[in-house]
Amino acid sequence: MKRIDSPMSEADARSLRAGETVFLTGTIITARDKAHLRALKKSSAGEKVDLMDGATVYHCGPIMREGDGFEVIAAGPTTSARMNMLAPRAIRELGVRAIIGKGGMSKETHDALVENGGVYLAATGGAAVTLAEGIKDVTGREWEDLGMAESVWFLKVKDFGPLVVAMDAHGRSLYEEVERRVRENSGI
Repeated sequence: MKRIDSPMSEADARSLRAGETVFLTGTIITARDKAHLRALKKSSAGEKVDLMDGATVYHCGPIMREGDGFEVIAAGPTTSARMNMLAPRAIRELGVRAIIGKGGMSKETHDALVENGGVYLAATGGAAVTLAEGIKDVTGREWEDLGMAESVWFLKVKDFGPLVVAMDAHGRSLYEEVERRVRENSGI
């Protein structure tokens, strides 16, 4: 088990190996489909988009309670494969360092992570309330017009996890290994 600061340095990301358990402390941001699309559109138009640069991007549409600020009620992972068409560009053009989600991502996304020294961290689906316990504060929000689930939320976390390094910066993917074993054992 490792404890890593977020945002993480390239050296920290490259120190992680597939199969390790990680807890994060620091800042993570949420971003789903619409946020990725907007950030990439702005980047393509020549605008500087630095909110994802070096960031740990959590594929999550958090449930918030508004009062004196915002309180995270639930923060479960979204299926990351939804971002497969956008993630390689986000990693290469916007500087995403780490992704948290569920279900894994494409080989193209993994290739971009390897090239740029990044990792994919798997969060347990169905653990939205437990994961929210690791979120200590909401420190900001961008693109409110996208709605609660699609806005980019800046979250201060402490011992956020457990997360499993499912795709590392060295080319190892737990998802590919499982698929290979299934093919071998089923004769496909």
